Amino acid sequence: MAQQRSIFITGGASGIGRAVARHFAAHGWFVGVADINEAGMAETLALIAGDAKFAHRLDVRDRAAWDDVLTAFAAAAGGRIDAMVNNAGIGTGGVLAELSKDEIDACLDINLRGVLYGAQAVYPYLKASAPGSALVNIASAAGLTGGSGMSVYSATKFGVRGIAESLDAEWAPDGIKVSSICPSFIDTPLLDGTGNRNANENIRTRVTAAGLEITPVEQVAEAVWNAVHGDDLHYLVGKTARQLAFAKRWMPGKLRKQQRAGGRQGLLGK
Repeated sequence: MAQQRSIFITGGASGIGRAVARHFAAHGWFVGVADINEAGMAETLALIAGDAKFAHRLDVRDRAAWDDVLTAFAAAAGGRIDAMVNNAGIGTGGVLAELSKDEIDACLDINLRGVLYGAQAVYPYLKASAPGSALVNIASAAGLTGGSGMSVYSATKFGVRGIAESLDAEWAPDGIKVSSICPSFIDTPLLDGTGNRNANENIRTRVTAAGLEITPVEQVAEAVWNAVHGDDLHYLVGKTARQLAFAKRWMPGKLRKQQRAGGRQGLLGK
């Protein structure tokens, strides 16, 4: 009898991480979630039937903690890890000249350094379970093009896509698949924040006013499932992400004019 496959997901207390956990659990996978929000993780596990589940507090900026958590998860999952989703991240928006050092550092450390630490820590497990093992990085439509008021966030999400491309080449000889997911505006708690300490309206209100769609979070979970089982490098989720990718390739001048006319507040994908 084949061993149950397992997946480890950061940022699993809500939003995309929770949706991915539920999707894979429904397909018979052993699911592990990590987050700094322990109450949210408990809510995620409560939505998953059975005992094939695991939760552990993890600050993705702590490299040593990564080793401890993955060791514990692998033991709980029967000794192996078949897939990992680097999903933990924060949204930071605003004019660069007005951002504090702490705001810049937190976004870089969680969104970028955390992804690198996670990839490094999980590599031995994915190599051991290859071929067919997978690393999936959650990027953003903000990793396709940089808009005003999004310099730090876009830097991290461009970086997340770049990490996926580099590791796709680096780990191919080991039989490990690597990919990135680029969602646009997904129906998660991130939309209920402003994304900018100088903004009064939440992102959800601004997205709706701009006539843009808000994509159900389950579509991201489906994209992660496809990434784990498919062989594409980048996956676009949502109409806005697909339109941005098209414009960046075929109408870069027009896209640049639109971005420059968009004001300083900016909008965040994912």
